[in-house]
Amino acid sequence: MEKMNQALEKMKMIVGMEVDEEQQEEESSSSFAFMDDFNRNCTLSTKQSMLVFFNPIKFGMTFTMGNLLSLGSTAFLIGPKRQVTMMLDPVRIYATALYLASMIIALFCALYVHNKLLTLLAIILEFGALIWYSLSYIPFARSMVSKVMVACFDTEF
Repeated sequence: MEKMNQALEKMKMIVGMEVDEEQQEEESSSSFAFMDDFNRNCTLSTKQSMLVFFNPIKFGMTFTMGNLLSLGSTAFLIGPKRQVTMMLDPVRIYATALYLASMIIALFCALYVHNKLLTLLAIILEFGALIWYSLSYIPFARSMVSKVMVACFDTEF
């Protein structure tokens, strides 16, 4: 019932009706408390945030599985036939091939080779391929990023 009253008070504020100041102060303090609790529960410890360096094999497997799930979810949203057609479009065929190959390499290094350094390099490759593949869906994004990178790393004066 309390949440219903809070929602009603928020709707009154949105519409422009007068709201009791006591309830408004209570509501704002409860929303700050909620955000404090949310931030406290969603922060990672140093060990958790450095999981990729402490255990790259586990991270590589979960990251690759997450990428496969994201591809599956977009196929679910737009349909598998349209997803494959878009992935095999001549504009992004090389980005798709690089992305899928990097996922296979990451899983191979994590599950078969069990070498932490190779798995870490495969994760970095997969992340770069993911960015390049994602940029292929934004018009002129890959050419812009290429030009910026060339400008940043050009050694000629």
